[in-house]
Amino acid sequence: MTTLKEFEDALREQGMHMALAILQKLRERDRGKRSVAPARRIAGRKMTPELARRILELHATTEMTQQEIAFELGVNQGRVNEVIKRGKWLEDDPNAPEAIARDKAKARMSGAADRSRSARSGNGASQKRTTRKPGTQAQLNLGDL
Repeated sequence: MTTLKEFEDALREQGMHMALAILQKLRERDRGKRSVAPARRIAGRKMTPELARRILELHATTEMTQQEIAFELGVNQGRVNEVIKRGKWLEDDPNAPEAIARDKAKARMSGAADRSRSARSGNGASQKRTTRKPGTQAQLNLGDL
């Protein structure tokens, strides 16, 4: 299989200037239609046992990939994998590890949003900056070995 560049070089060697002109027009047309869209990030729906069962149903009854299932249901592909491979989210237990992790992540996200709102609403006066204190890390010397 040849590349477009190799094809163009072959046309040039054969003196097919009309074909090269058509190729250039096609490139310009395609370049005009092309757009650079930002990457799509799926924020995701809240995982529920019903949604987990729907994931398993789609996985068992269709030939869809995990990515296709995720796109269809509006969830992250990693969540689809967790449901299929590890059976997560099939129980409505608020004390399940995945539910606790979800709630912690939501709390972090809302805390970060609150901090960014308060930083933007500040009047620009002197704001207190926090500096990291050096940790109590042990250092290993070659003589210790």
